[in-house]
Amino acid sequence: MIGTTELMLIFGLIVLLFGANKLPELARSMGSSMGEFKKAQTESERSLRDFERNITDPTVSRKTKVQETAEKLGIDIRGKSDDQLLDEIQRAAEKPKEVSHP
Repeated sequence: MIGTTELMLIFGLIVLLFGANKLPELARSMGSSMGEFKKAQTESERSLRDFERNITDPTVSRKTKVQETAEKLGIDIRGKSDDQLLDEIQRAAEKPKEVSHP
């Protein structure tokens, strides 16, 4: 453990290196840096908790882009893999479009 004598020696070296006039500025800078670090740490911990909750929460439905596209085309996605849905999307894209005549 660092004792009182060592702390006084370290403080004396800091005063010699930076000068007494620069110490308040240095302390403010270190304080704001520590505040920013704590804020970033808290935000990343919150993001990690949210991510873990989304992974473990069974009520959150996660659809792939393939599933979303198939639904937009009116294709039933229940019980089908993404590969099967891609095949159906391709077939739907290859169908000739109906042309309406007036």
